[in-house]
Amino acid sequence: MNMKNVLLPVFYLPPVSWFSVFLDPENEITFEQFENFPKQTYRNRANIYGANGKLSLIIPISHNGKRELKDIEISYREDWRALHWKSIKTAYQSSPYFEFYEDKLRKIFELKEKSLLDFNLKALEIIQQILKTGKAYSLNTEYLKNPEAVNFREKFNAKIPSENSLEEYYQTFSDKMGFLNDLSVLDLLCNKGPESLTYIKNIKQSY
Repeated sequence: MNMKNVLLPVFYLPPVSWFSVFLDPENEITFEQFENFPKQTYRNRANIYGANGKLSLIIPISHNGKRELKDIEISYREDWRALHWKSIKTAYQSSPYFEFYEDKLRKIFELKEKSLLDFNLKALEIIQQILKTGKAYSLNTEYLKNPEAVNFREKFNAKIPSENSLEEYYQTFSDKMGFLNDLSVLDLLCNKGPESLTYIKNIKQSY
């Protein structure tokens, strides 16, 4: 198998299409930790399906004057973890698999990492346990403006619709508002359960 080097941004409970790149067996994954932290991206936000449609969960950032992603610190001035967990429970408690994964998912909101990068990586570890995957990755050692690897830094945009139109699956509120494309992997897990991994692997990415 010809391995491809892929540079991926590190997201908070990433969208489903991100996982299709991350878990592709042909991709050797390096995470970007030296980029200047871009605001309003999935690095500190995740989209779920709430009772009124798409709901963004945003991790508040502590303004410490540092710019590189690896130095970005989370603010705990307000209890956003309790808030996010409550929103997730409200959104998914009637989904087929929420109860099945609830104890593991709750652990994400018991983490109290100082850095956003560490928090996102620990959360990813828990998601990998749920998906029963053990995909290895490395962190880059410097910022390269034009990396040799396939560069996904700009690829996933929280503000414009996903480039990947995913195959529709049943979502808790889809009867009311239709299918919402490419939400956080949480949405997929709660609605498709053990089939989530197969679903992710069947997504065709265009590189």
